[in-house]
Amino acid sequence: MPKPPLNNRAQVRRTIGTTEVSILVFFAVVIVALIVISVLFGVEGESELAFHPMDQFMIKPLFGEYGDPVYWYTVTNLTFWMALAVLCVVLMFVLGTRGRAIVPGRSQSVAELTYGFVFKMVEDVTGKEAVKFFPYIFTLFLFILFANFVALIPTSASPTSQIAVTAFLALAVFLTVTVVGFVKNGMKFLGLFWVSSAPLALRPILAIIELISYFVRPVSHSIRLAGNIMAGHAVIKVFAGFAAITAIAPVSVLAITAIYGLEVLVAFIQAYVFTILTCVYLKDALHPSH
Repeated sequence: MPKPPLNNRAQVRRTIGTTEVSILVFFAVVIVALIVISVLFGVEGESELAFHPMDQFMIKPLFGEYGDPVYWYTVTNLTFWMALAVLCVVLMFVLGTRGRAIVPGRSQSVAELTYGFVFKMVEDVTGKEAVKFFPYIFTLFLFILFANFVALIPTSASPTSQIAVTAFLALAVFLTVTVVGFVKNGMKFLGLFWVSSAPLALRPILAIIELISYFVRPVSHSIRLAGNIMAGHAVIKVFAGFAAITAIAPVSVLAITAIYGLEVLVAFIQAYVFTILTCVYLKDALHPSH
């Protein structure tokens, strides 16, 4: 993904939006193509494919049976894989860097490169003034990144495919940005919605549009992440189901491999997109002007 000009908020969002739409359109085309293939190549006894791509996103308790007390109070598959993502972060950044070696090993090198990557992103997009928010933004990036990657393990649950998880993350960003905007700028923060460069007659209309756009941010921020992760996992499950058709089984296996490779890339891109949009929104709070 090419690095967009960071001094233009509209162009950053436009570039990210184009990338997201392209990925979703690709997944949609793949699913339609698979449906057509199933009609063309399905044969007696093999055409009835018993697979349900969306079942993998169901939240289920790990222990007990329905109606048992244990069933209602046990951890779920979602919380287990979220905890595993947090554990991976701890292993990488606490245990992996405890030596503080001058010549870093592999784990310390990866940790330092990740730290430098996110720090430079925050500084370039939001400015040196936002460096104090780096720990929060870095935590967001790491959680989403590792949650996306552990979800690529077969039979795992995907925390970031759940709108409840991504909505909580997006709402936390929205509230943080809003509070920071008013604390730092007071009522001048409302200048974010007043396009002073536009003709006076259009400014009230644009203010309403900007206000609506601002409150839609947590919705788009959360759906973008959950939608892309869910779409990719659903496509892999659909391909796996089509592997039952002997005529196209080799093609299905190759397609699963290709889509899995794409999902590895998407796992990183989605963490990057969520983080860079957080930086863009924070820049709006620190410098609310058009």
